[in-house]
Amino acid sequence: MGFALNIQDETTSGDVINSTIIQFPAETVSVRTLIETRVAAEVEKYREQKQEHFLGLVRPKDAEEELNGFRLKELKNIDLDEQKKVALDAFKTNGFFLLVNDKQLIELDDEIVITPKSRVVFLKLIPLVGG
Repeated sequence: MGFALNIQDETTSGDVINSTIIQFPAETVSVRTLIETRVAAEVEKYREQKQEHFLGLVRPKDAEEELNGFRLKELKNIDLDEQKKVALDAFKTNGFFLLVNDKQLIELDDEIVITPKSRVVFLKLIPLVGG
């Protein structure tokens, strides 16, 4: 039996752009484990579906950003270790924020206790376009 955690990606305006449920073997997980497990699940899903679009937390190398994810120029194997590193680096440099029950977590070693009411939001920052 695992512990299910509902994870949502939201924009700063509050729009939900992705939602998924991830199972964890323990009731408590670190931010690092949450991010790495999420990235692993996204890469595994992409590999199973073999589509040109990748819906994930961070952009794979050689992919173009689109409205609903990232489009790869060709079907290819995404490097899981590289994706994890990019995601952890993005967290450390505020490429996205992590909110658990409306509280921002800022350290990779912060712990999350999973309950049926846990609310986890990855707040993706939308770059401003100027000219």
